[in-house]
Amino acid sequence: MKDSTPGDQKQLLLIDDDPNLILLVKDYLEFRGYEVNTAGNGREALDMLEDTIPDMIICDVMMPEMDGHAFVRHVRENPSTEWIPILFLSAKGQSQDRVKGLNTGADVYMVKPFEPEELVAQVESSLKQASRLIKQQIKGGGSPMIQVPFDVELTPTELRVVQFVARGMANREIANELQVSQRTIESHVSNMLGKTGLNNRTELARWAIENNKA
Repeated sequence: MKDSTPGDQKQLLLIDDDPNLILLVKDYLEFRGYEVNTAGNGREALDMLEDTIPDMIICDVMMPEMDGHAFVRHVRENPSTEWIPILFLSAKGQSQDRVKGLNTGADVYMVKPFEPEELVAQVESSLKQASRLIKQQIKGGGSPMIQVPFDVELTPTELRVVQFVARGMANREIANELQVSQRTIESHVSNMLGKTGLNNRTELARWAIENNKA
């Protein structure tokens, strides 16, 4: 099982039984630089988690076969997935619905219909929060240190890029910060993954923090 995406994009899992919403949200998130996998219900999504662990999950509440509440409970009970940020999308906007969703284990509860920009903002906020938690866990000695060959050397530009990665910034944000193309940032991240032998951005960020490179 892969731990998060092996490439240099943040990977999202979008779960909804409405194909039109899936299409619209997937297109919008991919336009904003995310890699998006989709599932039609919780049962299908659980099968996908056997193979790939995303950086974040966006999940509808009312779905056939397995609804969002049951799916989130499964995610939170599994040590390999319990840390994943989860955003609930629901047509139910009453306070008791929000409370139930958050108590089930969702981190964010958004009501349909929603503005795409708000969804992106919530996704980016949740990913940054997850990055901060990983950083805190590392400082507290909660995880074993990542092993990388001792002679790995980063270029000055790669060092700048990995510092932004460790802060939880997406490739698009880093590209804007450094005033280069997103493709250039993707190339730098890919090169660093190749040099270090690490699998994904999360491990790269941990390694940078543990070795005082960020």
